[in-house]
Parts: sequence; structure tokens; C-alpha cells
Amino acid sequence: MKEYPLQTPLSQMTSPPLRLGMTQWSHNAWQRKFYPSGTKSGERLARYAEVFNTVEGNTTFYASPSHATVANWKAATSDAFRFTFKFPQPITHQMMLRHSDAMVSEFMTLMQPLHERIGLWKIQLPAAFGPQYLPDLERFLTAMPKAYNVGVEVRHPAFFAKGDEERALNSLLIEHSADRIIMDSRPVFAVQPDTDALLDAQQKKPCVPVHAISTSTKPMVRFIGDPTLERNDTFFANWQKKIPQWIEEGKTPYLMIHTANNDQAPELAAHFYELLTQQIALPPLAPLFPEDISSQMSLL
Repeated sequence: MKEYPLQTPLSQMTSPPLRLGMTQWSHNAWQRKFYPSGTKSGERLARYAEVFNTVEGNTTFYASPSHATVANWKAATSDAFRFTFKFPQPITHQMMLRHSDAMVSEFMTLMQPLHERIGLWKIQLPAAFGPQYLPDLERFLTAMPKAYNVGVEVRHPAFFAKGDEERALNSLLIEHSADRIIMDSRPVFAVQPDTDALLDAQQKKPCVPVHAISTSTKPMVRFIGDPTLERNDTFFANWQKKIPQWIEEGKTPYLMIHTANNDQAPELAAHFYELLTQQIALPPLAPLFPEDISSQMSLL
């Protein structure tokens, strides 16, 4: 069993066994606990990166950042951190990957300062992107530089039916060393929507089967948890086995934790990481809350 230096947290490792993060680094509800008192909005990413070593960059899906913003993101993180930015929505949803070369080139040029800190370039495809569009996905993947790691998320039912269409998708991803992103939204659909957050999640989140397949070296699991944290463990049980298996195989899994409103996402991510440490040796996670840091310092 591999051992890790006790004083080197996950967030400081340049070659970690696992990437752990959430869908955002800035969330107002975390101001009361996760961010130290007085943290400004522009300082939140640096604080986030002290604990977690990746983040799902949804912001680029909706709008391209400015050059100054890209520079700020780089300055707030270290070489140990990895972003997983989504391609812009016009490329994936409006153009369905077709005739988008110029737009892709512009986006990649904009993000160039962060290229070495991109863990996965994410292609999130709409439910309308069915098997008939696989040739377009193949052309898109073929055009991507071989040095870039790419993750693909699909939502069309045919890609979850375990038939020829799903096998064709998986074969295509394996051929191009692209990871199939796995969505696990079971927790939010397993309960009655007794909160506004759950109701909103059930209306907006995809409800697709969970196919725990790894088609390359960086499998990503997007786990959308129930805001009632104790109701999530049952759904995480299989991941407690699968993620250590991937690590033992030499892969670097990405575990992205959501909750319906994300208010308690840091706690859920830390809890799941603790469960994983019961299955496989992992480096420690940095203290989640500022008061924990103060407590540790007082003992020195």
C-alpha cells in the first residue's frame, strides 16, 4: 500500500492519486464557515485551492472570461491545482460541435495562460446530441491536440441503453483517449422534494443511469448529493470501491461534489474523502474550516 507524507495535504501534491473538488469556488453561503473572516470575493479561489485540488469550471460554459480574469485565476492557484473548464455553450449546444473551429481556436487562445493547469477540457453535450452526431464528435476529438485531456458528458438516452449506440460512443472515446464523464444524480431523485433546492434540482438536473465506466486515465464522477448529508452514504457506497480500484490501476479519478444548493458541498466532499481513506491510503485533506486551522496552530 502506498504511503504519503503526513504533512503534505492533497491540495499541495503535483501528482495526487485523486482530484477532489466542487462545481464552483465562490459561493456566498460558504462565507460563514469555509472562507476565513474578511475574505473578499476575489480571494475565494485562493482559499478554495488551499483545500481542494480541482474545480468544475462552469463559468466558461455561459460566458468567456476576460484576459484579466484568466490571469487572476492563474495567480490564485499553484501548479498543483487543476481546472476542468467546459467548452462554451455555443460550441456544444448551439453548433453541436459543427463548424466551430474558429470559435474553439479563439477560446483555447484565451485560456492559454492556464493550459498547464487544465485537468480536463469538458465537452458537455445536450440531450439532443444523439448517435447520429457521433461523426461530429469524432471530428472534434480528432482536431484536439493530443496533449490535451478531454472529458465528454452525454445525456441522450441511447448512450445509456447498453446497446450498439453506447458501445460506439465508448469505443470512440477509448480510441481518442477521452474520458466519459459520469453523472450520478440518484440522491436528488430518490427523495421527495421537501426543500426548494431539491425541487429545483429535480427540475433541472439530468436523471440518467449511472454507468461507471472509465474510457481513459482520468475518469470523472459528478456526484449530485442530497442537501440532507446523511442520506448520501448509501449512494456513495459503490464509489468507495470503484474509485480506489481506478487509483490502483494507475488512473487519476476526478470526484466533483454537488449538492442541490451547494451550501454544504464542502462538508460532503470532505466526508466522502474520509470514507475513501478507509479503503485506500490517501494524503490528508487540509483543514476545511478556518477554526480548524487555528486549533492546529495552537497545538504547535
